[in-house]
This record gives sequence, structure tokens and C-alpha cells, in this order.
Amino acid sequence: MEDTNELATTLKALADPVRLAILTFLVDPIQSCCSRDDGVCGCDLEAFLGLSQPTVSHHMKLLTQAGFVRADKRGRWVYYELLPETFEALERALGRFACAARAARTEVTRDA
Repeated sequence: MEDTNELATTLKALADPVRLAILTFLVDPIQSCCSRDDGVCGCDLEAFLGLSQPTVSHHMKLLTQAGFVRADKRGRWVYYELLPETFEALERALGRFACAARAARTEVTRDA
């Protein structure tokens, strides 16, 4: 994630309370009749969030396009799972800022 436009687009996908709630739910889902070990059913997201199917689908589409989530259609349901690669790339990209800030702080402290 070297390109600043790509980083901004990725961060924009996260910059929504509903999408952050979705990711939190996918990390630790409340098991119901539809969820399985290999994914969370979209209907469970609707119930958890209290949102309509079109609204949940819109948010899931954005998270899928950004590479945070994989969608797998099984029959009439769509199951979602987190993809670690985009989170890892984001961690590396943001980690560069943390390292630079830490180095600058250390340099200022040393000069004082």
C-alpha cells in the first residue's frame, strides 16, 4: 500500500461507524442459526445491526471492494469472512508513520 490514493481509499472504507461495527462483529460473531465456522451470514449482520438488507449489502460491498472481507454466495445467502492481507498491508503503511513520529520525538528529546 505504497500509493497514497490507495491508502486513502482503504482508510475511507473504514471511516464509517457501521462498517467498523461490521468488522467487529466478523471478528467475534454471535453465533445464530445461519452462521457457520467458515463465515457469517448476511442475515446475522442485518439482525445484529438492525439495518435493512440493502443497507447491509451496500456496506459489505464497500468492505469487499476494499479487500477487508470476502463474500461467498451459498444458495440464497451470502457468507462473509475477514481477509487478513489488507489489514496487514494497512498495518505496515500506518506503522511507517508511527516509526517516523517515534524517531522524530526521540530526536527532539535528544536535542533538548
